[in-house]
Amino acid sequence: MKTDLDTLATALYARIDDELKASPWLAPWRPAVGIVPTLSDAELVTLAVMSALLGYTSERRWLRRIERDFGHLFPYVPQQSGYNKRLRNASALLTSVIRILATDTTLWSDDVWVVDSTPVSCGCSRGTAERSDLAGWAEYGYCASHSRYFWGLRLHLVCTLGGLPVLFALTEAKADERETLRGMLDTAPDVAASHPGQTIISDKNYYGHGFEHDLAERHLELLRPARKGEAERAGAHLFKPLRQVIESINQTFKGQLDLERHGGKTPAGVTVRVLCRILALTAAIWHNDKTRQLIKRSLTAYDH
Repeated sequence: MKTDLDTLATALYARIDDELKASPWLAPWRPAVGIVPTLSDAELVTLAVMSALLGYTSERRWLRRIERDFGHLFPYVPQQSGYNKRLRNASALLTSVIRILATDTTLWSDDVWVVDSTPVSCGCSRGTAERSDLAGWAEYGYCASHSRYFWGLRLHLVCTLGGLPVLFALTEAKADERETLRGMLDTAPDVAASHPGQTIISDKNYYGHGFEHDLAERHLELLRPARKGEAERAGAHLFKPLRQVIESINQTFKGQLDLERHGGKTPAGVTVRVLCRILALTAAIWHNDKTRQLIKRSLTAYDH
């Protein structure tokens, strides 16, 4: 099997279509009586993944590109308003497909996870912060890794060392990272249950005896650097090289998938655009894994 965008799109469409036929409840709700959409849900999700891989932040420009270059794959090109509305309503389907593809890779069984959060900027001016529909969810926060303040949200990720997203959450900028990790584990208890003895590597912000005890009760082992005043902890020699792994995964989202140029202006819009980027990375890893590529997280074959 080749590793190019057409092949990935075909394989992804076929997999989603098969899943929707086997589990029709995964599809977004629509009335039992009415006009059947010309663009199927599987095609819709595939288009969203291709858009993220090719770096399109404008839906209008992306739909024009489909008509020009991908008509052999998608004979029907929807209107921008209909595409946008259907994509916002498909958030649950996108989330389900991310899990389906992730569990279908060899990386899913990795026994080490890394956890971190990264800013998702939603505006650059005070006027935007005051007028935006995101006000009340988005807020001012500080990114210590890049020594900058931002107005927006935070994307929390639990990934394998190969960069495969396992759990994720989008929160306000100042959300407690420990509580968010607890929430992610509570929302998907089957993930931790299927990985007993899993090691989670984090930064210094994931601290506290109660927090570590909670993870231990879930049969998860936490490794993190020692905070100021603490004795050196186990695995200290691993943290510097693994910090580069974490930053590299974040850079894939920001540098190649344009995470901070998402273009969302409402909570639903931002959410679905972030989900599209998580699904795009997951789909690329899934396809690279199936085609036995050495570097699973490489997007080079699909970004042009």
